[in-house]
Amino acid sequence: MSIENQELRKAGLKVTLPRVKILQLLEQAETENQHFSAEDVYRALMESGEDVGLATVYRVLTQFEAAGLVTRHNFETGHSVFELEKGDHHDHIVCMETGDVIEFFDEVIESRQRQLVAERGYELVDHSLVLYVRPKKG
Repeated sequence: MSIENQELRKAGLKVTLPRVKILQLLEQAETENQHFSAEDVYRALMESGEDVGLATVYRVLTQFEAAGLVTRHNFETGHSVFELEKGDHHDHIVCMETGDVIEFFDEVIESRQRQLVAERGYELVDHSLVLYVRPKKG
C-alpha cells in the first residue's frame, strides 16, 4: 500500500484517484518548498493529463484540511495556499509582487513572542506571523 493510501486511510478518507493525485502533488510541492493554491493544484493536474475538475480540487482540499492533512493559509495577497501539515511551527514571508511564499523559523522571534505574552499574564496557544515584502529597488 502506498504512503498516500495509508495517509488517506489514517485520516478516515476513502482512497480515490483524485485524492491520491492531489496528495502526491502536495508532497512534491513540499519537497520543492512550494505552496500551492487550489488553482495551482488544478493546473498541475491538467498539465499531467489528469481529468479532475476544479470543483473536485476545492472539495478534496477542504476534506484534507478538515482531516488535518493540510493547512490552509489565507494571505492578504488575496489567495489561499495549502501545505501538508507537518506538525512543526514555521512562519511565512510573502512577496507582494510575485506571490512567492517562503517558510522560515527564527527562535529569537519565537522566544520574544512567548516572553511578551507571559509578561502580560497569558500563555501562547498559537500564532501566525506573515511578513509581506517586495523586492528591493536598485
